[in-house]
Amino acid sequence: MNEENDMSEQTRAFEPVPEPEAPAADIEPVQTAPAEAADGDERDSQARHSSRKKKKEQQKTDAFDWVQCIVTALLVCILLFIFAGRTVGVVGSSMESTLFEGDRLIISNLFYTPQQGDIVVLRKDTFKEEAIVKRVIAVGGQTVDIDFDEGVVYVDGQALEEDYVNELTYRPLDFDGEITVPEGSVFVLGDNRNRSNDSRDSRIGCVDIRYIIGKAYWRVTPFSSFGSLYD
Repeated sequence: MNEENDMSEQTRAFEPVPEPEAPAADIEPVQTAPAEAADGDERDSQARHSSRKKKKEQQKTDAFDWVQCIVTALLVCILLFIFAGRTVGVVGSSMESTLFEGDRLIISNLFYTPQQGDIVVLRKDTFKEEAIVKRVIAVGGQTVDIDFDEGVVYVDGQALEEDYVNELTYRPLDFDGEITVPEGSVFVLGDNRNRSNDSRDSRIGCVDIRYIIGKAYWRVTPFSSFGSLYD
């Protein structure tokens, strides 16, 4: 019995002693909010970057469109100037106070038919070789008469309302009574009536429209007076 007890005790002595279990660690939940916030910030940053990029691209496109429009307009003006118009300078004081010496005008004769009131540039070799600037008072078939006592010009029996003249028409020159303008011709006067040689002068008379170089449309210099002549 004692031997059995001893062996039993020895057997128990060699049995492995179970290790104490470690206390379960508290498992904290994974916090994903910071990561989601970071992703959101990144998306916002990308969106802002994309928006700025699109805005810059749109600005470049707008600038290119403006440059293209300006270049096109300049090309059109150049082509019109080459094929349809030219510039001339005003010499003398016969068109004051509408035009002054040194003014530069854009003129054209493209598809042009003279009309009453037009400012035209013409050449009449019987007067002088240089071109002169005058205003059309009457065209072919119309009658012209001038009352030099009152300073009034009549076309087809109607007194003209001439708010463009520098002064009334008191200087007769060679004009001695009512005339009918021949077909294909014009009767011209300067706006500075008493200091102008024009159709009242026998050296000029009624002007064949073939001598008209062109109608004046715009004053280009001086820049302070830039604009249409018919405003």
